Amino acid sequence: MIQFKEVSKIFGTGKKEVRALDKVSFTVGSGEIFGLLGPNGAGKTTSLRLLSTLLKPTQGQITVAGLDTVKESQEVRNRIGFLSSDMNLTGSLSARELFRFFGDLNHIEEEEIANRSNRLIGQLKMGDFYERKVETYSTGMKQKALIGIALLHDPDIIIFDEPTNGLDIITGRVVLDILKDLKNRGKTLIVSTHIMSIAEKLCDRIGIIHKGTIRIIGTLEEIYEKTGEPDLEEAFFSVIGGVTEDEGYHHRSKKRA
Repeated sequence: MIQFKEVSKIFGTGKKEVRALDKVSFTVGSGEIFGLLGPNGAGKTTSLRLLSTLLKPTQGQITVAGLDTVKESQEVRNRIGFLSSDMNLTGSLSARELFRFFGDLNHIEEEEIANRSNRLIGQLKMGDFYERKVETYSTGMKQKALIGIALLHDPDIIIFDEPTNGLDIITGRVVLDILKDLKNRGKTLIVSTHIMSIAEKLCDRIGIIHKGTIRIIGTLEEIYEKTGEPDLEEAFFSVIGGVTEDEGYHHRSKKRA
């Protein structure tokens, strides 16, 4: 289980202080897919970086399976897989070689690395390129390789920041199918996105975050009931009060019968 307890994150000091998160609290249950939905700059990526131990909260506490992300950061890292939206792959190694390298880092036996690599290459449909240098990969190929790296050590808790970012519709569908399969295997997932359809199809519960605060949280049905809106897009804009195009959305007001 994942718990955020009154978590705030402040960058900078004095007049240049930026409060990226402000007293954020939520819980993600075991075996659940939880979605953080919000526009660019809402606090999604900051939340996931805090959860993955890349950042430390200014205030509050985050726990993963009862482990404090600050005091027990190494134990937390052993339990999670993390795909960040700003990760990139370059260089002359192939996906196969990268899987072997990260498998060694996680102290996985050589035979098991090979077995897991073969399974991931099949699931991610990487058969046409996994032996090629990553510097020749398209955006979608790199994203698949990064997902494979995040999943290689078979973590119980998986953190994905914009997992379909930059992917074509076919590759995006492959990724979503993998996330659903992970849930069916009992994994706990927390996924950030600004794409409504992904949140609707994938998530058991959704938290809408805007300007560093959680505005609403619940299942789709609970969010519809609380907002009085018939779908997630309308509920989203009802909750945050409308956003500009530079926040990641262009929304045209519309009335429904």
